[in-house]
Amino acid sequence: MKLLTPSRCRALLAGTIMALSGATAMAAWPNDKIVRLVVPFAAGGSTDLIARKLAEGLGKNLGANVIVENRPGAGGTVGTDYVARQPADGYTILMGSVSTHGSAPCIYSNLPYNASKDFTPLAVVATIPNVIVVNNNKVQASDLKSFVALVRKDPDRYTYASNGPGTSNHLASAFFTNAAGISMTHVPYRGSGPALIDLLGGQVDMMMDVIMTSYPYIKEGKLHALAVTSAQRSPMLPDVPTVAESGYPGFEAIVWFGMFAPAHLPADIATRLSKAIVAVQNGPDMKQYLESTGSQVSSVTGDAFAAMIKDDNAKWCKVVKQAGIKLD
Repeated sequence: MKLLTPSRCRALLAGTIMALSGATAMAAWPNDKIVRLVVPFAAGGSTDLIARKLAEGLGKNLGANVIVENRPGAGGTVGTDYVARQPADGYTILMGSVSTHGSAPCIYSNLPYNASKDFTPLAVVATIPNVIVVNNNKVQASDLKSFVALVRKDPDRYTYASNGPGTSNHLASAFFTNAAGISMTHVPYRGSGPALIDLLGGQVDMMMDVIMTSYPYIKEGKLHALAVTSAQRSPMLPDVPTVAESGYPGFEAIVWFGMFAPAHLPADIATRLSKAIVAVQNGPDMKQYLESTGSQVSSVTGDAFAAMIKDDNAKWCKVVKQAGIKLD
């Protein structure tokens, strides 16, 4: 048996103390510090609304103060890049989406972050279809077929709004106009909130928006729903047909919202965050809220989430290539 020298014993003791200190620090997280949940879009949009509701539940679950911080710009890539450059300590997390991780890599030639390498995927929070809505007073179309006929008759007249260049509803709109063989002018905004305001005001004609933010205006008769972009009809709008039912079989454009942290987040913190997110989204308050907005709860986490992003990336890169969309 080999005896340890005094210096070797001191080294082992120091290493043990450091390991225990690290484990204690991890166990103590979030340790009464503020956790920032960054939303890379403007306040009032779908991503922001879901993030704020989730932040409430996460704060209670983690025993921490979780605050929402909006950092909009460049189709969500400004705030997303900001999170990618933060320390991987669990105190800065991101409410990303199909826009920031599924489609942005296909569109931006100089994307400042790597969607697959610069983040730790935590959990998909929800999925939700878009609904194609038009301004009731400006666009006289009873259904998707009649709207397409109007655009074909006067293509230079009609416009569609999006949450910003390269966002999911920009691509979904381009996907649809390509499928329908029509041409419309794209008008980008800094989030769905400002875009909806102009749609309601008649500054733009059409928008593909997630059901949750358009639904109140549809029910009030201010916006007219032409079709939903899911494979099946939405329980919130049972009388509104799908795009596929309206003459474009196979068309589907689903939005997802997911939580991320910077790359190399310690595994125990990532696990705790993922479990907390899943617990909150499946809790009665969050689940009821999501379902009331037309969203479906998803419990996809970790590697399965990463695989989902990879599949979405392949789909939207194909759409981008067909539509000829490219941003600097």
